[in-house]
Order: sequence, then C-alpha cells, then structure tokens
Amino acid sequence: MEQANRNLALDLVRVTEAAAMASGRWLGKGQRKAGDKAAVDAMRFSFNSLDIDGTIIIGEGEKDKAPMLYNGEKVGTGKGPKVDVAVDPVEGTNLLALGRPNAISVVGLAPQGSMYDPGPSYYMQKLVVPEEAKEVIDLDAPVADNLKKIARALGKDVDDLVVFVLDKPRHAQLIEEIRKAGARIQLHTDGDVAGSLMAVDPTSEVDVMMGTGGTPEGVLSACAIKALGGEMLCRLDPQKEEEKKALAEGGYDLKRIFTVDDLIKSDDVFFAATGISGGTFLRGVKYTGKGAITHSLVIRGKTGTIRRIEAEHNWEKLMKISPIKYD
Repeated sequence: MEQANRNLALDLVRVTEAAAMASGRWLGKGQRKAGDKAAVDAMRFSFNSLDIDGTIIIGEGEKDKAPMLYNGEKVGTGKGPKVDVAVDPVEGTNLLALGRPNAISVVGLAPQGSMYDPGPSYYMQKLVVPEEAKEVIDLDAPVADNLKKIARALGKDVDDLVVFVLDKPRHAQLIEEIRKAGARIQLHTDGDVAGSLMAVDPTSEVDVMMGTGGTPEGVLSACAIKALGGEMLCRLDPQKEEEKKALAEGGYDLKRIFTVDDLIKSDDVFFAATGISGGTFLRGVKYTGKGAITHSLVIRGKTGTIRRIEAEHNWEKLMKISPIKYD
C-alpha cells in the first residue's frame, strides 16, 4: 500500500454515515431487504468519491448473489492506494427491521493482500478480549479457566466480568458454562461485529466475547481489534454439512487457530462504524426534520487513535451534491 499521509478512516466515516442515514428510515418497519438495499446503495455511491483503488474482500456476497458491494468488486476512484475492503452496510439487518438496538454500518480497510479471504466459510468460533488479556487466552481451554485468567489480567473478579454471547441454540452449553463459572452475560440476538467491538472498547461494560458467529464479520471486526490492540482467537466452525464440504474441497484447515494478525497482516488499517438503531455501543440516527445527527467510531491502526464523532447533517445543502434521498 502507498504511504497514507491522511487518515483514510476519516474518509470512511462519510461512507458509514451515508449508509446509516439511508437505512435508518427503515427502522422497525419489518423490511430487512429494503433497509439493507438502502444502505448498500448509499455506501456504494459514497465509495465512488474516495481516492482509493479498493477490492472488496468481505462484502454482500458473490457477484451472482449481490448486485452491488459483492466480493471482488472494485470500489473507489482507482487513483489512490491499493486496499482490501471489508463492508457490512447494515450489521444486524434483523435488528434494524425489528427496531432493536445495536444495528450499525461498518467499513474496514487494509493494504492490498493483507486481509484474510474466508472463501466459503460462513461461521467461526471466536474469543475476543481487550489488550490487557491478550496473552492469557486459549481457545481450547475450558471456559472457566479462560474467564479466571481474563479476570485476573483485567484486575477483576470473575463475577465482575460481562460476556457478550449471541443468543443462539448452538450456545446453550457455552451459556451454562459461563454461568457456572460465575460471570455475567449479555445475550444478543444478532450483531457479533458490535459484540467484538464492545469487548475491546475501553468505554464498554462488556469484557469478553465468546461463541460462534460469522466468519466475514470476524475479519471485519479484526480491523478494529487490531487497531485497538486487542486479540481475537478464532477457528472455522462450519454449521452445516454443505459448508463443511466446501471448506474440505477448498483445502481449509478446520483445526487451525487464527489470531488477529492472521486475519489482518498489516498495522496500516482503518475502521469506521456509524450507529443506525442506537443502543449500548453507538447512538442511532436521529432525524430532525431538516437533517440528521449521527454518531460514529473512527479508528486508525498505525496511531491507535480512536475518534468518536457526532455529526449534524443538513438536508438542504447535502441534497444539492448527493443523489441519495435521505429525507
């Protein structure tokens, strides 16, 4: 990647803001696809103004399944640095459709060739912790042992810890073991990117994320986790025979344990997220009649700088330069 003299994350936040404002209109209306399409359209238009030569590694799916922001699609003007791109226009489409908290719009960038391509993998087992506990975790250790070591590293008791877990049938045994160990749990129906970010965000009450979630979401989360100095240990964890067969045919090692450095091989990483539905992580889009107010998290890996941005958007001026119908 060419030396980036500017913080590309500050350009990326315009992309996530656009997606959040466009999709936020669908909050609670029960239409997953409409909300996602609004975000995709807005995000792609915004990408077209960025001076990057980007290739989507983590996107909306293969070209024959998604009309825009598909895996392998080129984004940007083509004039800037060559970068791998990870996007999730609406992380938590069900959350948005049902009007539930923590739907967010997310984008990550890394130098070309440095972002792990998960191929046919849809699910992976994950263990995410902040920097203070990165050296003490073991993906194969008993849950209670990991929690004891994490608590000690954070200067806490086990019953002080809050563990983010997706509320899925596959996690019944995990939830039982966490409770038996004495830790507290936040159960969420969706949104494991947000869960990973909460685990490494020093302002969040969440201390650790555990369980099996999306593989693409894991790579996207790794952009922020790496920048913040945290750790994520993960392993491909296919949930259906079709996925397992595809991974076997592709030569993927289902026993390999990945770290954040395996998923994102460069420190020159950029990340931006904007809240859509609001919640414990990022406040949602607030429409004012004449515009909107958004809240975003912007991270640059090389410097470790974290910015929390509240932006006020004016429809009258914005609509003169943008074809996106925010209002």
